[in-house]
Amino acid sequence: MLAHEVQVRDVDERMLGWATTESIRTAGGKRLVPKGGLLDKAALASWSEVPDGVLHLIELEAGDLHENIAGRRVAEAVSGDGIEIEGPFHSRYNLRARRRGLLVIDPERVYQLNRIGDVSLFTRYTDQGVEAGRVVAGVKATPIVVAEKQVIAIEELAAASGPIVDVQPFRPKRAAVVATESLHPKLRESFERRVAEKLAWYGGEVLGFDYVDADAGAVAAAISGAFRRGADMMLAAGGNTLDPLDPILQALPQVGAGMVHLGAPADPGSMFWVATRDGRPIFNLASCSMYSEATVIDLMLPLVFAGREITADTVIRLGYGGLLEDDMTFRFPDYDGQ
Repeated sequence: MLAHEVQVRDVDERMLGWATTESIRTAGGKRLVPKGGLLDKAALASWSEVPDGVLHLIELEAGDLHENIAGRRVAEAVSGDGIEIEGPFHSRYNLRARRRGLLVIDPERVYQLNRIGDVSLFTRYTDQGVEAGRVVAGVKATPIVVAEKQVIAIEELAAASGPIVDVQPFRPKRAAVVATESLHPKLRESFERRVAEKLAWYGGEVLGFDYVDADAGAVAAAISGAFRRGADMMLAAGGNTLDPLDPILQALPQVGAGMVHLGAPADPGSMFWVATRDGRPIFNLASCSMYSEATVIDLMLPLVFAGREITADTVIRLGYGGLLEDDMTFRFPDYDGQ
């Protein structure tokens, strides 16, 4: 690129396609060219109305891209099919969720992209459940003119291993609930409604609620029966994670389930655990999970409904960002926004 200092009266058609570093207006205040915009014939047609003065213009050379072109190419390169691109707005492109689903971002490649140069990618945190239409990332060029070689390097980075930003669709799943706590009818109604509402947000449904005695055999029978009826996952409520003899924990080996991880580096929800049987997860709903608006289980469900396997590492990694206080609600699905 070449930078030029030009008198207003010297501007002519030789400078068509040059970019301006400031907004150009007529004496009456009408904007002819926005800051960062390109001189075009429409602007020159009214050029006599521009007050005298000095302009700073940028001449694009071979291998240069205007910020809007560069930003659009980068936005398209990083986005999966779950993303819609809108803009530019002051050279920024917004990446919006095309559907309700799991926001999946590759943090390492975001870092690598932002090291390349003059086009930036900024995002929300990965592995969040998001609504359709939500802005999940943005792309913006810093200078008005960007070297095309930088954009090509970003395109190659993005093509190397799938989308850098995407929203994966949720898959319908059926969950069954087994509970050993004796609940007052009003509390039971509230509990069932809230669980059903949360699962419905993902397109899932509740196969049934079983309230059983605090007996390992009774819990095992309920779990086995639910899986026979086609449950894709189990939610086990009312147990005591601190008690090795808790009936729910004792029932797990009876149904052929193995513990994936006991406890979670998060609060509320540190008493969370997850087991699995034949690839189908069994999640613990500690008392706080039964009644709280959001806790660890609400960080697991988006992953499960997107088809992600829950491993010990999945739970362990919750520690970074696991202080789930009121100002961390952005990490949770907007169940009430459905």
